[in-house]
Amino acid sequence: MIPKDIIDKIFETSHIEEVIGEFVHLKKSGSNFKGLSPFVNEKTPSFMVSPAKGIFKDFSSGKGGNVVSFLMEHEGFSYPEALKWLGKYYNIEIPERELTDEEREKLNERESLFVANAFAQSFFVDQLEAQEGKAIGLSYFSERGYRDDIVKKFQLGYSPDQKDALINAAEQAGHNITFFTKLGLIKSKENGDQFDFFRGRVMFPIHSLTGRVLGFGGRTLRKDKKTAKYFNSPESPIYHKSDVLYGIYFARKDMMNQDNCYLVEGYTDVISMHQSGIENVVSSSGTALTNGQIRLIKRFTPNITILYDGDAAGIRASFRGIDLILQEGMNVKVVLFPDGEDPDSYSKKVSSSELATYLDTNAKDFISFKTDILLAETQNDPIKKSKLIREILNSIALVPDQISQSVYVKQASSQFDIAERTLISELNKIKRTKFKKERKEGGYNDEDTLDLITPPDQLPEKAAVGENLDSQELDLLRLMLLYGTYGVEIEVEDSNEQVKKLEVPVVQFILDELAADGIILTNEIANEMIDEFNKAADSGIIPDIKHFVNHQNQKINSLAVDLTAEKYIVSENWAKMHNIYPETEEMKLQRAVEEAVWIYKLRRVRLMKSDLEIRLKNNLPESEQSVVMKDIIKYNEIITVISNKLDIVVAK
Repeated sequence: MIPKDIIDKIFETSHIEEVIGEFVHLKKSGSNFKGLSPFVNEKTPSFMVSPAKGIFKDFSSGKGGNVVSFLMEHEGFSYPEALKWLGKYYNIEIPERELTDEEREKLNERESLFVANAFAQSFFVDQLEAQEGKAIGLSYFSERGYRDDIVKKFQLGYSPDQKDALINAAEQAGHNITFFTKLGLIKSKENGDQFDFFRGRVMFPIHSLTGRVLGFGGRTLRKDKKTAKYFNSPESPIYHKSDVLYGIYFARKDMMNQDNCYLVEGYTDVISMHQSGIENVVSSSGTALTNGQIRLIKRFTPNITILYDGDAAGIRASFRGIDLILQEGMNVKVVLFPDGEDPDSYSKKVSSSELATYLDTNAKDFISFKTDILLAETQNDPIKKSKLIREILNSIALVPDQISQSVYVKQASSQFDIAERTLISELNKIKRTKFKKERKEGGYNDEDTLDLITPPDQLPEKAAVGENLDSQELDLLRLMLLYGTYGVEIEVEDSNEQVKKLEVPVVQFILDELAADGIILTNEIANEMIDEFNKAADSGIIPDIKHFVNHQNQKINSLAVDLTAEKYIVSENWAKMHNIYPETEEMKLQRAVEEAVWIYKLRRVRLMKSDLEIRLKNNLPESEQSVVMKDIIKYNEIITVISNKLDIVVAK
C-alpha cells in the first residue's frame, strides 16, 4: 500500500495538462486545453483538459477522469502503478518493499509480462559489463560510433551467445518462465528443450509512450548469410507491432516542440539521428507503415517528414505509406538522401548543423516528390504522363480536407501546366468512383457521410452518467461541486422576528434544503457524495472539486468528472474583441441554485402525486380513497406554490 500522505502529495504536485501533454498534443483553448482523442480516431479535437479542475473529458469516447485515471485508461495501469509512474515523473519517492510470493502470484498477466520484459532489458544491459558483452556487444556499438550516453539512453544491450543465459538468470531471480515464452524471449524446441531466442545478438528495447519495454529487436553479428540479420519480438498481449513506433518515447516531446516528426526505417537510423541532435524521429522498425502508427504520430503533430535512402524499390514502396498519411489528414514531406546514403550513414558524415540544414532544405511536398520520381519514367510519353497525373490526383483524393485538396490541385496545375478546372473535374470523377465503390462494398462508415447527416457535435449528448439517474439530483450535485464555497443569500428571522439576510455557502444551502424535507437522493453514488459533503460540513470544511475528482472510489471520481466537464467555453479574447460579455452561470448563481432546488422538489412532488393517482385506479376502499384524494390536493397546492416561484405553468 502507498501511504495516504504520499498519494496526497502526488495529486497536489501533478499537473494534469503536463502529464497528458506527454501523450497528446494539447493546444490552449481559453482556460482549458484541447487535442485529438487518444482513445478513438477523430479529425476534430474533442478531448478537453481542465487544469483548474484537474480533469480530462473525451467527448468522443465518453471517457473522463483525473490524472491517475487517464494513465489507468491509456496505459492499462492499475491504480498503484499509475501513482508510481507519477511519483517517478515528479521525483516523489514512494516507499517500496519486496513483494511476497502471494502478491507476486496476484499480479495480472499484463503486468507480469511488463515485469518479465523489464528484467530481460536489465539483464541485456548488464551483459555489456561482462567479458563477452564488452568484447562483442559494446565493441559493436563503439564501431557504430555511438557515445556511452546514447547507449545508456536507449538502454541498448547484448544477449550472450548461450542457449540458456536468460533462462537461468530469470529462474534464479524467481520469475515465472511462462511469461518469457509468451513474450518470445524464450522458445521451445519440438523435444521440449528451451532456449534464449535472441542469443548472440545486440539488443534494442522497444518502448511504450511511458518508457515501459514492449518488446525487442535483436541484430546478429554473425556473417552467415543464412542467419536473419534482425529478430523481432512476436506479437504479445502487450506488443502490437502495428501500433508501436521505435523511439516514440524519446521523440514525443520534440515532436510537439518542432511540430514535425521524422520517419525513418530502422533502429540505427533513429539512434544516429538522436546522436546528431535530431530527436523528433521515429521508426516503423522495418515493417510497412500502418494506420495505427500514423495515428500515434498524429497525437503529437500533424506533420510527417519521411527520410529515404536512394533505393528505387524502397521509394516506390513508400507511395503507399504517403497515401495512408494523407488519408489521415496529415501533411507529408519527403527527404531523399544522396545515393548510397541513409539517415544512419549520412548523420555520421556531416555535422549536426549540416544535417539539420540538409533536412530543412531538401524536404519536398508529396506532389513534387512523386512527380520528380515518376516523371523520369514517363520519358515524355503523353500516355505515361497522363497516368502519372491520375496517380497524383488519386493521392489528392485521399486528403479528407477540401481546402487542402484545393491547395494541392493548384500546385499540381502549376507543376504540370494543366488548367485547374480540368484537374478538379478529374479529381471529382475519382472521388465519385471511390465513393460508389465503397458504398457498394459496404466499406463506408458514418464519418464518410458526415455531410449527409447531422454531425455528432450537433446531436444531443447522451448523459455519460446513465439514463436512469435523476437529472435534477445530478444538477444539484454539479452546483455543489463547481460552486460549493460560493455564497448565496437566505432569509432568516432573528429573536425579534425580524427578517434578515445571511450569506451561506452553496453546499450548505443545498444540504439544508434536502435535510428540511428529509430527502435522500435516489442515485446511490450521488448519495455517497452528499454524505461526504455532510460529514465535512459538520467539521466546518467544504470539500472542493478536486477532492471528488481525485477520489479513490472510481465511480465517484467518474461522476464528478462527467458533471463538471465543459465541452465549450466562450473565449475571453472573443468577448473583449466584440465587447460582448455573455452572462455566465456564476454571475446568476443565486437564481441558478434556487431554481435547481425548486425544480428538483417540484419533480419529486409530481412523482409522489403520480404514484397516488395510480393507487386511485386500483379500486381502493372508500376510506383510503378519501385520504389519497386529500394528499393529491395537498400536492397540487405545493406544485402551484413552487411553480409560482419558478414562473412556470402548472400542469394539472
